[in-house]
Amino acid sequence: MKRREALSSMAALAASAAVPLAQAEVVSGAQPWTPGHVSLPTEITPTTALSYFTQAEFDAVAVMAERFIPADELSMSGKDAGCATFIDRQLSGDYGKGATLYRMGRFIKGTPEQGTQSALTPAERYRQGLAAIDTYCQAHFHKSFVALDGEQQDALLSSMEKGTVDLGTDVEVKPLFEQILQNVREGFLSDPLYGGNKDMVSWKMIGFPGAQYDFRPLLDKTAEKLNIIPISLIDNKL
Repeated sequence: MKRREALSSMAALAASAAVPLAQAEVVSGAQPWTPGHVSLPTEITPTTALSYFTQAEFDAVAVMAERFIPADELSMSGKDAGCATFIDRQLSGDYGKGATLYRMGRFIKGTPEQGTQSALTPAERYRQGLAAIDTYCQAHFHKSFVALDGEQQDALLSSMEKGTVDLGTDVEVKPLFEQILQNVREGFLSDPLYGGNKDMVSWKMIGFPGAQYDFRPLLDKTAEKLNIIPISLIDNKL
């Protein structure tokens, strides 16, 4: 037996010996997986009900996505591409619950290089932050964020990016802005299976091929435009 195989076998035996049989459970959608078996998330469609957001929260995030990624000659807007739907779905799952974050405390505000040090999960930060934005808009403009004109929306988002607007002592403004912006980007570039990137608009814009099976037929092609049509995981369902 090769050394690598022997080490792998030893590691597997050690791991199995350390886990009581009473705790064994079936794992789906993650490692270990069954070769040839497809286990994909449920496809998000325009008729899919909201998973986490209230309608008002969803509308506010959709408008923010439109301000971050406006429609132009290259693509539709972040709103039309479904970024808010993508974020809604993510907040209702492990990402929103902060499943991979350290949550035991003690929480102390760190340096910018250390990132956000907060007891809030991403879903909680959205709920708190969107409520604070609405309170601010009602107090200063007597209308919701969605009802503001484009210049007012941009000005507020810009002040959030700089951390110069006061949304209340409990709200970390810059981390809130950065999280929303990052999630909008993710939704715009994600596989359409997850609710964003409608019609693979961003993939077509940047020339990303998506979930292609392989590229062997293209290996001999040089100095020519390949015109690869992107493929979503939706197309690969069995």
